[in-house]
Amino acid sequence: MGTRLNDIMARLQAEEGTDSALRFPDPIVIEAGAIGRVSGFVQERGYARLSVVADENTYKAAGRTLADSLAGSAAAVAVTLVHPNALGDVVADEASVLQVLLDVQKNNSAAVIAVGAGTLHDVARYAAFTAGIPFISVPTAPSVDGFTSKGAPLLIRGDKITVAAIGPEAIFADLAILRLAPAPMAAAGFGDMLGKFTSLFDWKFGRLTAGEPYRSEVAAVTEEALLDCVRHAEAIGSRTEEGLRVLIEALIASGLAMLALGQSHPASGAEHHLSHYWEMAYIRTGLRQLLHGAKVGVACAEISAYYHQLWREGAFADRPWQEEVGRELAAVPDEAELRGLLRTVGGPSTLEELGVDSELFARSMREAHRVRLNRWTLLRAVNED
Repeated sequence: MGTRLNDIMARLQAEEGTDSALRFPDPIVIEAGAIGRVSGFVQERGYARLSVVADENTYKAAGRTLADSLAGSAAAVAVTLVHPNALGDVVADEASVLQVLLDVQKNNSAAVIAVGAGTLHDVARYAAFTAGIPFISVPTAPSVDGFTSKGAPLLIRGDKITVAAIGPEAIFADLAILRLAPAPMAAAGFGDMLGKFTSLFDWKFGRLTAGEPYRSEVAAVTEEALLDCVRHAEAIGSRTEEGLRVLIEALIASGLAMLALGQSHPASGAEHHLSHYWEMAYIRTGLRQLLHGAKVGVACAEISAYYHQLWREGAFADRPWQEEVGRELAAVPDEAELRGLLRTVGGPSTLEELGVDSELFARSMREAHRVRLNRWTLLRAVNED
C-alpha cells in the first residue's frame, strides 16, 4: 500500500470522534500484479473455503485468473457468476444477493471475494454480512468510491435503499487489470469523484443550517482526493497507469473518509440523490441502467448550475447563514468548468449525452431529495421551503 493511503488512515484514526474500534482494510494493495497477492493473503488468514463473486465480464477480466491462483491454496473455491436481469444488466437486487448467498452456504465458505466494480461489491458485501463471514475486494474498474463501504445500496422491489453490511478485510487493486477496464468506467469513477464538489458543499450547508455532524479531517481527506483527480484529469482520460493509480487511490480515500465518519455525507449530496432517482425511474420504465458515476458527474454540473443561479438571484438574502454559505458555494466550480472536466476524461457532460430527458430531470429536481430524508441539502431546503 502507498504511504499516501497509510497517512490518510492514520489521520482519520487520530481525529477526535473516530471510533477507536474502527478497522480499515489491511492491506490495501495498489500495483500492477496485485491480484497475485490474494492467494498469500487468504492462506495467512486461514480461509480454506472461498466464494469468488463475479459476472461474465469480470470473470474474464480477472475472476478466472484469481480462481486458478486460489485453487492451490484453498480446499474449495466456488465461483458465482451473478446473473443479469431481463435487460442484460447485473444489478444489486434481491435475486442477485440470494444467488450469491445460496452458493456461499452450499460451499460453506469462510470468506467472499468480490471481483468487479460497485454492483458486485454491494451484492458480495451484503451476502457476506448476512452469512457472518468477511469479504475481500478485488476491483476490476476504477468506477466508484464504494469499495470500502460498510453499507450496501440495494434495489428492493424497485426502490433503492442502503442497508448495513461490512467493509472489506483487504483490497487488491491491480493496475494492469484496471487499465483494461472499458474507458467509460474510468470516466464514471472520475464523475463519482467530481460529485464531491457539490456533496462537500451540501455537507457544509447541512452543518451550518441544520446542525448535521461534521468532521474537518474527513472533509479534508475527501477534498484532497477530489483535487488530485482534477489535477490528473488528462492522465485519467488517457488511462495511463499513473492516472488510474491516482483515480483508484482517490476513490478508496473517499471511501475511507466515509468509513471513518460512519455516514456518506462527504461523498453524497444532491447530485447522488438525482442519480439514485434516475436509477429507480429507469427500473420502473424498463430502461437499461446508466453508469452510476456518469450520472453523478452530470448531476454535479446540473446542481452546481442551480445552486449558483439561486445565489445570483438572491435566494438566500434574508437568511442568517447567507454569508457563510456564500463563501462555501464560491468554492464550487461553475457548470462550464465541471462539464469541461467530464469531457476531458471522455465521459458524458450533459443530460442529453447521458440520456436523461428533460421531464425526468425536472421531476427529479423537485423530488429527488426524498431519496435520503436523513440528509439536509440545499436542494431539499429549497424544495421544502
